[in-house]
Amino acid sequence: MHAHQIMTRNVITVSPETPVIEAAKAMLRHHVAGLPVVDANGKLVGMVSDGDFIRRAEIGTERQRGRWLSRLVGRSQIASDFVRAHGRKVGDIMTPNPATIAEDTPLEQVVEVMEANNIKRIPVVNGDRLVGIISHVDFVQVLASLAHDITGPTADDDGIRAQVIAAIDKAALHPCRFTVTVRSGVVHLNGVVKDDKMRQAARVAAECVPGVKQVHDHLWVYPSPEEDLGGGDFVSLQEETSTEDDQPL
Repeated sequence: MHAHQIMTRNVITVSPETPVIEAAKAMLRHHVAGLPVVDANGKLVGMVSDGDFIRRAEIGTERQRGRWLSRLVGRSQIASDFVRAHGRKVGDIMTPNPATIAEDTPLEQVVEVMEANNIKRIPVVNGDRLVGIISHVDFVQVLASLAHDITGPTADDDGIRAQVIAAIDKAALHPCRFTVTVRSGVVHLNGVVKDDKMRQAARVAAECVPGVKQVHDHLWVYPSPEEDLGGGDFVSLQEETSTEDDQPL
C-alpha cells in the first residue's frame, strides 16, 4: 500500500499569521493534535502540534533557567524559548520545513520516516503543495478495515476508491479527516461530518459508484448541528479530483 491510499485528504490548515489561540481552538474543534501550516499560495511551510502549546507564558509553564544554566545553553536558545513561550502567531511557534512524503511513498517507508523523525503525523505533498496528511490514527483505521481481509487493494479497488472520493466531493460534503478504503469492492468510510444528513449523503454517494458491493459507514457526527463551525483564521483544503491524485501508483 502507498500513502495516497490511507491519507486524509480534507486537511485542516492554518497560516503563519493565524493567532496561536485560534490554532488551539481549531485543533480542539476538529479533534486533531497537529495542523499543517501553509502560506497564501498553499505552500507547506511548517507544522504546529499540541506539543508547541506546552511551554506557554499564559499558563505559567514557560521554561525557567538559572543564571549558570542559561550560560550553558546560550543566548540563541534562550531567545528561541522566549519566542515559543510568548509568540502570538503560529509562525512564531511552528516547526519549519517539516518532514514530508510523496503520494506514492510505500507505507513501510512512511513508517520509517515518521519513526526517524519521532513524529505522529506527516504531511503528504505533491511538489510543495499539500495534498493530505497521515497520522497514527490512519494506520489504525486501515488496520481495522483489514481485520477480516488478508488481501491488499487491487487496481479495481483503487479505481473504485477514486470514484467514491470524486462522488463525495461532487456532492460538496467535504468531511473532516476523511479517508476511504476499498477491499474487493467493499468501501469503508472514515471521518467526521457535521450532521446525520451529511453522513447519509456520503453513504449514498458511495453506494451509487459502479462496482461498490457494500458500504461500511464509520463516519461520526461532530460538532452538534447547533454548534458554530466558524471562527479562527484557518482554511480547509478541499479534495481535488485530479486523476493524478487517485490513480494506482
